[in-house]
Amino acid sequence: MSASTYILILILFLLIASGLFIVKQQTFAVIERFGRFIAIRKPGLHIKIPLIDKIAGRLSLKILQLDVIVETKTKDDVFVKLKVSVQYRVLPDKAYDAFYKLDFPQDQITSYVFDVIRAEVPKMKLDDVFEKKDDIANAVKRELNDAMVNYGYDIIKALVTDIDPDSQVKEAMNRINAAEREKVAAQYEGDAARILIVEKAKAEAESKRLQGQGIADQRREIARGLEESVDVLNNVGINSQEASALIVVTQHYDTLQSIGEETNSNLILLPNSPQAGSDMLNNMVASFTASNQIGEAMKKDNLKKKKGTPEKNAEKKETNANLDKEIGERGTD
Repeated sequence: MSASTYILILILFLLIASGLFIVKQQTFAVIERFGRFIAIRKPGLHIKIPLIDKIAGRLSLKILQLDVIVETKTKDDVFVKLKVSVQYRVLPDKAYDAFYKLDFPQDQITSYVFDVIRAEVPKMKLDDVFEKKDDIANAVKRELNDAMVNYGYDIIKALVTDIDPDSQVKEAMNRINAAEREKVAAQYEGDAARILIVEKAKAEAESKRLQGQGIADQRREIARGLEESVDVLNNVGINSQEASALIVVTQHYDTLQSIGEETNSNLILLPNSPQAGSDMLNNMVASFTASNQIGEAMKKDNLKKKKGTPEKNAEKKETNANLDKEIGERGTD
């Protein structure tokens, strides 16, 4: 074979090799012939006419994501930035529309996102924007689906991933949240303090009750002891008044002795003569007697007020008799 034959075979091989091409998975290849659309090739090994057919472009069937940041104003005049993430893909049965109808699909999607966000957010207050971000995302998805399906694109999902108010507004919101938390903390602290006060009061009341019961028992035993002492003195021929005076004098000197033994006690001046106990007893008896006399006098006065004087009772009886007589005479007539 001559050299020209080898050259011809080499050229033929190169032409055939240039006509072979591979389309990767999840990708479509658009074939044109002299600038006119011929076919869309799916994943695999394909052949085209060298120097006549060409690959005009490739379309990815993977899900793509576009992040759009929109600045707008809420109903309560707060400027806010929203970050919207749109997930979209090419519809396999509309690959022709996706390739030929739009040069820059991202720009088209961005325009629709701006339009929807600036139509929805100004209707809401800032708090509502945070609460209804899913509603905003659904509105974006619905509007994009209706528009982009005609261009061969399917909107998988739209998400409002970030809401960023003005810095001054964020600081104010943080102060409000901090104040609310401090209010709740103060309420809990107040409840705890109130519980402590109530429990302390209950404990003090119980302590006072037990203390009073102890004092009552102590006085009861003292009274029983005094009664027994008086009975013993009566048995040896001492009357009750003398026995009481003797007991009072004894307790008086016991008190003086206990005060004298206490080194840190304050100065207290008490009568210390032998007749001091008798004088105190006489004063007590005189006070009891006067009190009894006053009580008896008050009882008599109350009894008189209830019954009335004899003259007034007689007048009442006479008046009643005259009324009965007059009524009887009228009945006879």
